[in-house]
Amino acid sequence: MTTAHDLTIVSLDVPSDYPVERGDLSLALAGAELIDLLEAGTVALDGPLLRPVSPGVSGDRLLDEAASLVGREPAEPVTDWLWRRGDGLAGRYLAEAGVDDGGRRRPLWNARRGADLPTPADPSARRRAGDRWTGGDPVLVGLAAAMGIRHESADEVADPEDDAVATVVAAVHDAVVELAATRQRRSIEGAAFDNIWRAI
Repeated sequence: MTTAHDLTIVSLDVPSDYPVERGDLSLALAGAELIDLLEAGTVALDGPLLRPVSPGVSGDRLLDEAASLVGREPAEPVTDWLWRRGDGLAGRYLAEAGVDDGGRRRPLWNARRGADLPTPADPSARRRAGDRWTGGDPVLVGLAAAMGIRHESADEVADPEDDAVATVVAAVHDAVVELAATRQRRSIEGAAFDNIWRAI
């Protein structure tokens, strides 16, 4: 199992104060894939740009697919790659976890409001993700925080030691903030448009 699979399970199992948005999860999953590729030595950061290092096969279909996307010319910044890879990624990982959300684009769930949460199908995968989460894995905690899922000991969890990994986690946070601003702008524009039609 990969960090992205673990993050999917955490997003299903851990309560959050706000609904987990599909787009936020997609960006965080792309970041999780990139971190696993960095740690495997498949890719590297050259300043802000992604570079292929050593092609390899992880045995995970989605992670290998992500690896094949790195190395296209021109080289691209981490944030651009997150947006490109993240498109529709949440639905694919939810399907891999055995969860059918019907392809809905609305927020996925909100545990604090008492909604029934989807449950991952594989108990051993769930246990592994749970162990990483309770152990305060810095990568998992950092990526989950970008989606609004806070670890109970978040203030005591250290930042990732690897600078490249920390760069990716920060890029995920920035991308999620940008996506939230886009949602808010569209909501305001939609409300203004509705008001114009009501006034006519």
